[in-house]
Amino acid sequence: MGKVFVVTSGKGGVGKTTVSANLGCTLAKYGEKVCVIDADVGLKNLDVVLGLENRIIYTLIDVIKGNVSPNEALVRHKLLKSLYLLPASQIATKEMVSPEDMINIVNDLKPNFDYIIIDSPAGIERGFRNAVAPSDQALIVTTPELPAISDADRVIGLLENFGFEEDNILLILNKYKFHMAKKGEMLTEEDVKRALAIKLLGVIPESDEVIISTNKGLPLVLENENGIVKSFENIARRIKGEDIPIEQDLLSVNKNNLFGKFVSLFKKR
Repeated sequence: MGKVFVVTSGKGGVGKTTVSANLGCTLAKYGEKVCVIDADVGLKNLDVVLGLENRIIYTLIDVIKGNVSPNEALVRHKLLKSLYLLPASQIATKEMVSPEDMINIVNDLKPNFDYIIIDSPAGIERGFRNAVAPSDQALIVTTPELPAISDADRVIGLLENFGFEEDNILLILNKYKFHMAKKGEMLTEEDVKRALAIKLLGVIPESDEVIISTNKGLPLVLENENGIVKSFENIARRIKGEDIPIEQDLLSVNKNNLFGKFVSLFKKR
């Protein structure tokens, strides 16, 4: 039976969909069979980030209506044959989906996958509850900014009220700028970890490459070998049970920053 993770934050713009797509791709690269579910009904972005928007025939709503089974609605990735997407519908509302619907869909899919990753919509209303309901573990994505951390703290409290144990709520620090943190201009990973009091699963650097890859419809981990890719690989390996020190992520973040400075210097010349 597959392990089910919800990727959430409460706040929009922190990178949940980017994390969901690249983490799913990385696990699939390691040979795991992975299903990513877009729970952002009414908006949907995960199909675009994965470059699968033109291959969608059925959506989550078709499954809920009983038109097709969950497995029939899946879209297989073009490059990673062990990665599948269950897409959201853009012409539906979150109220058309219930937590019970999501539980039933995930229970149908679990026997066929090693990992199921649910991309939660922003906010803490119905869409959030739908995404959380079938999940075993929660990955809280935040950036090192006070509003994002405050929202993440609120989500942690909600998850605990929903019955999540502390060990099943993990933190991913996204858009981290090593040089700013080193100079005291940005919160460090230790500051964020101390503020939220949950285990830090990984640190992902700020990178312009994320925007470029999103516009291409090709997740970053499928075409680059820079520091951000290494961070996703470390996170995936930790999820698989390997003991990888967080310092490895910080080393990647620093290398990514130095590479960015080098590119900028080169362009100026």
